Amino acid sequence: MPNTPAATFPITAPPASGHAEGVSNEEFRAAMSRLAAGVVLVTAQEPPLDPDDPTAPGGEDVGMTATAFMSVSLDPPLVLVSLREGSRMDDLLDEQPLWAVSVLSESQRHIAGRFAMKGRISDRLLFEDIPYVRGEATGAPLVGGALATLECRTEQRVRAGDHTLVIGRVLTAEVPSADGGPLAYFRGRYRQLG
Repeated sequence: MPNTPAATFPITAPPASGHAEGVSNEEFRAAMSRLAAGVVLVTAQEPPLDPDDPTAPGGEDVGMTATAFMSVSLDPPLVLVSLREGSRMDDLLDEQPLWAVSVLSESQRHIAGRFAMKGRISDRLLFEDIPYVRGEATGAPLVGGALATLECRTEQRVRAGDHTLVIGRVLTAEVPSADGGPLAYFRGRYRQLG
């Protein structure tokens, strides 16, 4: 049997950015901006500074706009939200397992923009003129006029690149408002369907 040389394949090291060869951050963002997504407000309440002292100040409400939110399972009812690693909400949900989601309507673009701002003012001021009620299961704010609200308890946290995937068991789910359409995010802007 003749001796044939083994096939050789070029070996390339992965790029320093961690992306597949040839995919830049800008290309990835541009491609993903073509995926329309619903817009939600994720909320949670910080625990009191000293839970044993009734006179100690209570924890502040925290809110964050998210478009990476989805249903995961019907039985048990599970949802997933993707949080930037090290963000205030990521840090809070690492110690506080109870949180809520308000599915924003097309008329609530101002709420989405307010809680998505970088270098924003305190969350206390952000909630100041927004109508909301406290969830019975979580104590987290549920925005008035939302198309749907869910209260959740964290079941699992998964690190994924520069984000944390938080999987939550749905404790309550309500549809307080059937009026209007959903707020959508497409090509870097909030939009309405239709």
